Amino acid sequence: MVDESSLSHVNDKNFSVEVLNANLPVLVDFWATWCGPCRSISPIVEELAKEFTGRVKVTKLNVDESPATPSQYGVRGIPTLILFKDGKILDQIVGAVPKTRLKAMIEKAL
Repeated sequence: MVDESSLSHVNDKNFSVEVLNANLPVLVDFWATWCGPCRSISPIVEELAKEFTGRVKVTKLNVDESPATPSQYGVRGIPTLILFKDGKILDQIVGAVPKTRLKAMIEKAL
């Protein structure tokens, strides 16, 4: 089970406060319950949340429950992982990728 301090859930209502106004880089995992690749990458996202606690904020956004934010950022396929820093997109990855690729993306932001 994931420690809530290392992984949080965001939605259309709190996205700007939790992600865009955060003082740390923020990794957002755009996902849905019916998405197989989303489920396969989820444990990796949780591991990274623990690994980077205090240095990077890791969040998940359910695209079915909060459709406005993904459309605002042009999310067409899921999983899409977008790394934000100072309210701007720094990098993004679409699809289930190895942990090493996600970790490298995060480390570039630090």
